[in-house]
Amino acid sequence: MSQGTRRERIRAATEMEIREHARALLVTKGRDAVTLRAIARELGITAPALYRYYDSREDLLRQLGDDICTDLVSELTERLQSVESADFRGRLNSVCHGFRGWALAHPKEFALVFATRADETSEPEGGAAHQDGSDDRFASVFMRIIGPLIVESTNLVHHDAAPAGLHCELASNQQSLTRAFSEEGINMPAEALDTNAVYVLLRWWVRLYGHVALEVFGRFPFTLVDADRLYDSLLDELAAEIGIA
Repeated sequence: MSQGTRRERIRAATEMEIREHARALLVTKGRDAVTLRAIARELGITAPALYRYYDSREDLLRQLGDDICTDLVSELTERLQSVESADFRGRLNSVCHGFRGWALAHPKEFALVFATRADETSEPEGGAAHQDGSDDRFASVFMRIIGPLIVESTNLVHHDAAPAGLHCELASNQQSLTRAFSEEGINMPAEALDTNAVYVLLRWWVRLYGHVALEVFGRFPFTLVDADRLYDSLLDELAAEIGIA
């Protein structure tokens, strides 16, 4: 028993060392530099030996992405702890500013996790993504952070009616989000995640992610000196839309 446990500890330590080297390559040289051959060279072993720990480069990238998500969730959770639980607007601001700050400080990690198609880092049978197409990483970060806030805001937030033509699609996504919340241990009351709430969440995500992605990748349509103020105005607009300005 003890020998088996020792083997497990050694294997876990080796896997972590491999991912640490992979992350260092990602940060310093970019995603394309993260290859099993390059990591094996740094570890002083043969590339085939790495297949005892990871089935493929895509498997390694997927698990590296999971590590990055875990770090991001921890950072955002720590930020929330410094904000009064009754300060709903302050908690949302803390999460949104934290996400943007992390993305700007970790552009390569952001690109791997949030700007890579799911099929590029998933297993053949859809291992990293649900069969319905929803990405585990969306759940692992935002469901853990935004989910509890949505539960808390059931009686606070105004949910604009979703356009009639979107109801069928939103209903489908409602089921996916409910399942994602459940997998994160968050029990969502039905009234907290109706189709209108899904519509609100979708608009928030699209606008926040759009701003952050454009900023991280330097794709603003013109030079912007004070991006902080633009982001703050975006948060003000989003807050006003749900009645918590």
